[in-house]
Amino acid sequence: MQDIEEYSDSDELYEHYRIICDPKQTLLRIDKFLMDRLPNVTRSKLQTAIKDGFVKVNNKNVKPNYKVHPDDEIIIALPEPPKESEVIPEDIPLDIKYEDDHLLVVEKPAGMVVHPAYNNWSGTLVNALAFHFEQLPEMPGNTGRPGLVHRIDKDTSGLLVIAKSELAMTGLAKQFFDHTIDRTYIAMVWGIPKEEKATINSPLGRHPKDRRVVTVVDEEKGGKHAITHYKVLEDLRYVSLVQCKLETGRTHQIRAHLKSIGHPLFNDSTYGGDKILKGARFSKYNSFVENCFKLMPRQALHAKSLGFIHPITEEKLYFESELPDDFNSVIEKWRHYVQYN
Repeated sequence: MQDIEEYSDSDELYEHYRIICDPKQTLLRIDKFLMDRLPNVTRSKLQTAIKDGFVKVNNKNVKPNYKVHPDDEIIIALPEPPKESEVIPEDIPLDIKYEDDHLLVVEKPAGMVVHPAYNNWSGTLVNALAFHFEQLPEMPGNTGRPGLVHRIDKDTSGLLVIAKSELAMTGLAKQFFDHTIDRTYIAMVWGIPKEEKATINSPLGRHPKDRRVVTVVDEEKGGKHAITHYKVLEDLRYVSLVQCKLETGRTHQIRAHLKSIGHPLFNDSTYGGDKILKGARFSKYNSFVENCFKLMPRQALHAKSLGFIHPITEEKLYFESELPDDFNSVIEKWRHYVQYN
């Protein structure tokens, strides 16, 4: 088991071990139990993994002093794939916006996971890439994610650049590291930000009680530098359309930053946006919002544009994608609602 601290920016989990306890298992602390069964793992590292929620017993989090029982099912899942992880090619269509010998730009639909991970071993973008392209490069420490130099969340739609050669991967990775990639997102958020145009400069880290959630965390306590520039595009009374430009690329950055200023994304269940947060609660309005939730059953976030320097030709490339139908439909419904109510 590698160092848990390496994984703070990952939001998917890969199953590394699954252990079913013997029917005659005696009661024993789980950290001691696992020390006897996992190779080259210290007790302190196991305790950290247990506290951080990477070890589950019967699908529930436990404490390091939990005592294993007969027939317990123990799963150790980490945000990095096992080194022997193999990607299974799958014949899944790709929406390719641009392609040359070194890279391609694809549009990912909402609902598609970018790479295989715990509970999502198939049907991912990486499974599709493995089918359509042979021998895509992998970044060091990114085993099981061929071609990837960045990613977007499962329920976020929009553009991704994929590396087809080692040279392209190295060049693109450097641009992401140097924050020179131009990335613009369109979001629908609850409420209208007070400032029409502003910058959110707040370090982000995992929530201490729920590692699925990212929140503002002081850098002294492990938070990572994160900057989002936003601009209000349209005031729809109870919600607004916001353009976000990323300067950094932390996990859930836009979702966490907008939540931190009191404007969670519309229908973002992880960050509380799947409830009616603005507007008078009466039956007609409630029904309207619920219909919008059904029309777009995911967070309202789309990776609209992507610009970078081609790592081989040094040409400036810039791509834009249209908002998907579900997003457009919800916008139109809100426009109609505020006009006639």
